[in-house]
Amino acid sequence: MGSSTQRAKDAARARGLQPDTFAYKVRVFLDLVRFEHTIFALPFAYIGMVLAAGGLPTLWEFVWVSVAMAAARTLAFAVNRLADRTYDARNPRTAQRPSVTGAIAPRTILLFAGVSLVVLEIAAALLDPLALLLSPVAVLFLVGYSFTKRFTVLAHWVLGFTDALAVGGGWIAVRGTFFTPDDLPAWLLIAAVMFWIAGFDLIYACQDIDHDRAEGLHAWPARYGAASALLLARLNHAAFLVFLLLAGLAANLAWPFYGGALLAAGMLVYEHRIVSPDDLSRVNVAFFNMNSYIAVTLFAGTFIALII
Repeated sequence: MGSSTQRAKDAARARGLQPDTFAYKVRVFLDLVRFEHTIFALPFAYIGMVLAAGGLPTLWEFVWVSVAMAAARTLAFAVNRLADRTYDARNPRTAQRPSVTGAIAPRTILLFAGVSLVVLEIAAALLDPLALLLSPVAVLFLVGYSFTKRFTVLAHWVLGFTDALAVGGGWIAVRGTFFTPDDLPAWLLIAAVMFWIAGFDLIYACQDIDHDRAEGLHAWPARYGAASALLLARLNHAAFLVFLLLAGLAANLAWPFYGGALLAAGMLVYEHRIVSPDDLSRVNVAFFNMNSYIAVTLFAGTFIALII
């Protein structure tokens, strides 16, 4: 671990940061939680907003939903990295994470998690009373999903539902309601995103089959094998497309939404074509690249459908 920490400090100096400074800790923390991957869920929070608004939300809503989403994801990943430190240290794929190497101390990660929680609650309070009232439920999932793999193969769907709450957050921020018949489009989109995230998490977890089996973790691929997981991922993504279309119909959206859904379907087909039980070498392409494109494409299709 010592050499890994030294490499991290050398890299920080190369970027003009002095090790052990606050700026250095922030940089390492952002690397740790892969802050740039907020793009997976953020477009769906925006979809929730524009659907609820029937077009453009207010600048206030846009800013504070963005802040809330960034804080929520940072909180979730900080807790995940703390919860999984022991497992990550024994997994060759994750053994060089800063939380494992010592490049960032557990107490620092905990501090950033606490700050993220405070920011999330402030954003919820500034957006809508219902958002603040329901925020403990969101926090429960954001913090709790990291532990579900220890006891259930349903962990992939818990993660999916946790990310899908982004839709509900964006919707509530604008509408201030969540449990009326008019809120059906939001619930259908939540179901869609849950199956989408669960599908590609099943693919991603195929990388860790041997490790998860050795650790007694209950990921689906570790329990039932890569072939089963990849088949189930396809079924989940089929369900994603079904619920996506149902959401479009419930919201009475115009044709660009369905054009975006068709493009997303094409990207999902490609995603599944480049991964097989015998070749997982392109899992990261399927996981990061394709799913980022899908999220942005669907937001663009929804927004255009609302403004034409």
